[in-house]
Amino acid sequence: MLRSMTAFGRASLDTGNGEIQCEIRSVNHRYLDVGVRLPETLRSAEALIRESLGKALGRGKVDVCLKTSERQAGQQAVSVNEALLEELTAAASRVEGMTQARCVIDSVRLLQWPGVIQMSDVGGEALLQDAQQVFELALGDFLATREREGQQLATLLSQRNEQLISLLQQLREQRPAVLSQQRERLQSRIADLQVVHDEARLEQELVYAAQRLDIDEEIDRLAAHTVELGLVLERNEPVGRRLDFLMQEFNRETNTISSKSSDRHTTALAVDMKVLIEQMREQVQNIE
Repeated sequence: MLRSMTAFGRASLDTGNGEIQCEIRSVNHRYLDVGVRLPETLRSAEALIRESLGKALGRGKVDVCLKTSERQAGQQAVSVNEALLEELTAAASRVEGMTQARCVIDSVRLLQWPGVIQMSDVGGEALLQDAQQVFELALGDFLATREREGQQLATLLSQRNEQLISLLQQLREQRPAVLSQQRERLQSRIADLQVVHDEARLEQELVYAAQRLDIDEEIDRLAAHTVELGLVLERNEPVGRRLDFLMQEFNRETNTISSKSSDRHTTALAVDMKVLIEQMREQVQNIE
């Protein structure tokens, strides 16, 4: 199933301590590029988020934003490292005894000593679990959006592919008439010159001209590419790069047909084919 690289997913969860929101959005990119924005209280969830996205996605530039309400983010408990505080007080007493100088212990300054005051999140584990749940919900919504848009892209590509097949069929049907017209045109020019010519040599030159204008090989390769495109659209895996390569091959063969064209009908059909291929190429840029 085709999946688009352009998508958006969102989820929120109202817990007893507040609300958690998660948004995931992505655009097309050659590789998988993940950016994660989290509050400090949920920083430990970043590795899990990146791992989940790496398993679920093939490529695309993905941005994840997870937010918590102020009530939730501000829930912290203050504790005092009493063991460290006792060591600092004892050290101050030893200094006072060694220097025979009176040492006034300032409680506020002691509390400012690194490690004395310890901040801990209340219900931090529960908050992390809630955040992971919200992320999974947002990811499910995000993937569903990518698949829906991918199905629409698959439909558009299939329609363009059928139109391309129809144009190729018209090219095949016109080839005998085009070659006959080319032969008649060359014979008419020679007749206008009113010179004696070698019929065998003329036939040989007509064969050479037909070979230079022959596009049967290009038509056959394009027909094979249309079949391959239909098969690729049915694959249940990321196929964006494969489709991009197919579009390059479509363009190459069509340009060759255009360069060999010697009549307005073939030229017009080649232009129509280029338009279809360009439309498909633009859509392929958004496929994972």
